[in-house]
Amino acid sequence: ISACLVGSEMCIRDRIRGNYSERCLPEYDFNHIVPGMLPYPFDLLPSSASTPRSVKKGAALFHRNDPATAMYHVRTGQVHLLRQTSQGDEVVIHRVDNDESFAEAALFSPVYHCDAVTAADTELVRIDKASILERMKQDPDFAIAISARFAGQIQNYRRRLEILAIRNARSRVFAAVADGMFSGEVKAGAAQIGLTHEAVYRALSSLVRA
Repeated sequence: ISACLVGSEMCIRDRIRGNYSERCLPEYDFNHIVPGMLPYPFDLLPSSASTPRSVKKGAALFHRNDPATAMYHVRTGQVHLLRQTSQGDEVVIHRVDNDESFAEAALFSPVYHCDAVTAADTELVRIDKASILERMKQDPDFAIAISARFAGQIQNYRRRLEILAIRNARSRVFAAVADGMFSGEVKAGAAQIGLTHEAVYRALSSLVRA
């Protein structure tokens, strides 16, 4: 059923938004993963700049006010960025999913501004801060490419917030499909938009029948 629904979802997306190439997308393919560990332009860095890590669920990668020495790229899994309110409540300020990077602000800050904890068993890559900054200084094309990647992630995150604000589950799934958020596993897409995969299956089925 998953394959059928994903295939139907692609047809729905085409009907909703027309040819995907007509959209004004950034020049760089932010989700493309090269055969190595890292996507462009991080793959231009020397191999010594990156360290792969396999981390179990619930592990802390760094804490607020720790020295900022690196940013990270999630290959598979999920990482939660956390802050505590003045009342001591823990708030998830961002969920990092497959093929996304995080802690970009660490490049321009002496310390991390939040905690980072794995929400699932996660495969990620630690990317050395000093190596990134040095390459940005030496290579303007790299600096532009990495800035474009960061800008694209911000745009995607803002769009995800807009979709999460939609209260009706069917309408939320409809918007997510139109935005191309279900290109992979349905469970992963469901987690991105704050719904159970069962609710997403029901919504996709109703859209297929519509």
